[in-house]
Amino acid sequence: MHRLRTCAARLRPITASQTAKNLSQQRPAATPRTFQPFRCYMAPVAAEPFLNGTSSNYVEEMYYAWLENPKSVHKSWDIFFRNANAGAPPGSAYQSPPPMGVSLAGLAQAQSLVGAQPNVEKLVEDHLAVQSLIRAYQIRGHHVAQLDPLGIMDADLDSCVPTDIITSSDKLGFYGLEESDLDKVFRLPTTTFIGGNESALPLREIIRRLEMAYCQHIGVEFMFINDLDQCQWIRQKFERPGVMQFSLEEKRTLLARMVRSTRFEEFLQRKWSSEKRFGLEGCESLIPALKTIIDKSSEKGVDTVIMGMPHRGRLNVLANVIRKELEQIFCQFDSKLESADEGSGDVKYHLGMYHRRINRVTDRNITLSLVANPSHLEAVNPVVQGKTKAEQFYCGDTDGNRVMSILLHGDAAFAGQGIVYETFHLSDLPSYTTHGTVHVVANNQIGFTTDPRMARSSPYPTDVARVVNAPIFHVNADDPEAVMYVCTVAAEWRATFHKDVVVDLVCYRRNGHNEMDEPMFTQPLMYKQIKKQKGVLQKYAEKLIAEGAVSRQEYEEEISKYDKICEEAHARSKDEKILHIKHWLDSPWPGFFTLDGQPKSMSCPSTGLPEEELTHIGQVASSVPVEDFTIHGGLSRILKGRGDMIKNRTVDWALGEYMAFGSLLKEGIHVRLSGQDVERGTFSHRHHVLHDQNVDKRICIPMNHVSPNQAPYTVCNSSLSEYGVLGFELGFAMASPDALVLWEAQFGDFHNTAQCIIDQFICPGQAKWVRQNGIVLLLPHGMEGMGPEHSSARPERFLQMCNDDPDFNPLIVFTPKSLLRHPEAKSNFDQMLPGTHFQRVIPDDGPVTQNPSEVKRIVFCTGKVYYELTRERKTRNMEDSVAITRIEQVSPSSVEHQQSPHAHHHRPCQACALYFDQSSPCPSVCRYAGREPAAAPATGNKKTHLLELKRFLDTAFNLDAFKDHV
Repeated sequence: MHRLRTCAARLRPITASQTAKNLSQQRPAATPRTFQPFRCYMAPVAAEPFLNGTSSNYVEEMYYAWLENPKSVHKSWDIFFRNANAGAPPGSAYQSPPPMGVSLAGLAQAQSLVGAQPNVEKLVEDHLAVQSLIRAYQIRGHHVAQLDPLGIMDADLDSCVPTDIITSSDKLGFYGLEESDLDKVFRLPTTTFIGGNESALPLREIIRRLEMAYCQHIGVEFMFINDLDQCQWIRQKFERPGVMQFSLEEKRTLLARMVRSTRFEEFLQRKWSSEKRFGLEGCESLIPALKTIIDKSSEKGVDTVIMGMPHRGRLNVLANVIRKELEQIFCQFDSKLESADEGSGDVKYHLGMYHRRINRVTDRNITLSLVANPSHLEAVNPVVQGKTKAEQFYCGDTDGNRVMSILLHGDAAFAGQGIVYETFHLSDLPSYTTHGTVHVVANNQIGFTTDPRMARSSPYPTDVARVVNAPIFHVNADDPEAVMYVCTVAAEWRATFHKDVVVDLVCYRRNGHNEMDEPMFTQPLMYKQIKKQKGVLQKYAEKLIAEGAVSRQEYEEEISKYDKICEEAHARSKDEKILHIKHWLDSPWPGFFTLDGQPKSMSCPSTGLPEEELTHIGQVASSVPVEDFTIHGGLSRILKGRGDMIKNRTVDWALGEYMAFGSLLKEGIHVRLSGQDVERGTFSHRHHVLHDQNVDKRICIPMNHVSPNQAPYTVCNSSLSEYGVLGFELGFAMASPDALVLWEAQFGDFHNTAQCIIDQFICPGQAKWVRQNGIVLLLPHGMEGMGPEHSSARPERFLQMCNDDPDFNPLIVFTPKSLLRHPEAKSNFDQMLPGTHFQRVIPDDGPVTQNPSEVKRIVFCTGKVYYELTRERKTRNMEDSVAITRIEQVSPSSVEHQQSPHAHHHRPCQACALYFDQSSPCPSVCRYAGREPAAAPATGNKKTHLLELKRFLDTAFNLDAFKDHV
């Protein structure tokens, strides 16, 4: 309890089938036979199958005879064959013989009436064909969109054109249509908006408008979305005629943003040509893309945007989107400046930033935060989502109307990194949703040196987003207006539906992976074309000049203006004497470290609680604070047991955790516990969420009934993910120090699935980015014969990463398993009252304290091995001669002041704390007793486990075992 209080921180596509040209040879469909008192010649009777092995030969002979001489057959057969040859279906081609009293002339009259009626079936088929054609463009039009600025590759890795996309008139036959049908007018279905205010269009115009909507510089993937309203919304945005029209002011603003994006990279190249900066050349439209998303989101009410991105283009984003001072960026290139902050620092293209400014388009305040990240691509994604969720929580933004996230990706990483999938699957979970993220993929069609055809199995790098029904907008990055429109629609989608959306910005990389890299080694043909490629700024400027939107002089003045800004900032950067990493904080904690401008004391007050408060929280933990709520019978016994412990003034692990959380909530500190199965607890010990046994989905969280004015308690079972969820919780803990954020592994062994978050964020975050974080990891640990995957949380790995600064660093707690119900693993109220603290070291308080001179051995241990040692000591009757001291805090070291002859661990020797903690007693004095070195952390054989334990205990209590080492 003390320690926790201390750290308080998916429609299947319908395709048209080709209509056979000779319908008269088709077998009519069988229908029920009908009998009518009067034959109506205005409508054919129901078709009935009449052909068999004999009659079919008879009909065929009549047909060939009719071809030679139509008068050689009966009049009714003459009419049938003529109608069938004219294209009428059998049901319409057939004419019944005349009834009694009707002459052949009457039959001829009936025939003429039949010939005069419209071919209804043909009309219906043509209408359905047009519907199928429209649907084909909506589903597969993006496959033939002109997305590659270089014009040499297909964005979907496939040069084949879908057979149902009309690229030439001979393909009309796929729908049973002919070239003569191109000028026929067809009524439009309700599932398209290409008509605008018109309800019917000629087929030629229908095809043209579909090509304009889906096969130009924008490709839209959305027909997999299983919500009709969402599909209709997207159709309106891309199909309506004239949707992509921009005002003169919008075009000039777009040009100015393109100038800043392009000239910034050119300035850096001129000044520091040999420096790695991972520039944005080839994808300069990314900057106006992001600014468009932010502008439109601000217009919709967003006031905080949290961003995550890889290294490429990061400096440009910092300069022209976040608006970091240019001199602060430029001085990062000065290798002579010393750091003013402790720690390692990080390269400039990993740094983050937090900035509040006015959005000039909407004239509203907006806070922009770019989260610092390592080179481990996509690892920052869940961190950004967690931070976004936290900011939404703290400002009461339950629908995501005020706080949103934008994630930038590279094409190779977006397709290749599993964390992308994990993060997507958090997007609609109640305790993890951020109510929609705008994803922007800088798709430069290469991954370092790897061709996309070797980097993914899916057509697009964005196909992973289909799993959450996120629409995907592909756009040619060399068409800035198309980019601007797509980003506007993406921001509107997020504001309307609060769901994820992806913008696939198909571009190229003008240089190598970095500015020093030679790409011609591996992509010679691509880079020959790139060298010929005119820059997007030049192409767009020429377009606007040709339109008369700007003059060449105005364009050149805009360039000169920004160049001057860069030169002046460069001059100021030379005045910088030292580098301040703290100027690059992505998550500042205002008021946490200082009070009225003065440093605050970081000392921790007493974490003990009055007995009345302990009793009250215990009573909440042992009751159901909701009426008419039926809990499981077994849970009733557990709650009764908790009540009995309260009466006896004792506390087990689960109850102690309850008291720690409850007391913090009462003090107004938010507590969030996340992980697999944490609501009940892996070992069925926690039960923080009660389920009504009679009403489905009715739950009760007693912890939210501790006090009327308490902070909310969030406990949530996570998806079966460690990497994504731990990253999310880390991001959540970044937002504020006034919260206790905990992530619990199902078993401690599983934390290494999230090793990247631990190694790159949790451990070095403060050293690299001056970012402190109070996240707590609860890792169930203990050698109990359960095999190598359910025994060890690998404390040795964390000991390798320990920092020497203990203030407000992440806390790693190796939590018990069997001890959760061990009768001796309990505390009493006296150890939790005011004035008490977390005990870093618990000395032996048994008989050895009566006569210290008789003590022959002092055993230092951690974890559950203590109970095995005490039991063995009692069995051997050595309670007077062996003292057992428990080390509860392994790092920072808790025993530097102790003089210990022996240290004992139940883990393999290379995994013990003694092996890593060089500040603990001198290894020449300490002796190790425990398991032998082992590659696997534990055995899966029960007998072997018991033998290892016996050997360990024998060594620990053999007073002659280490005589030669003393």
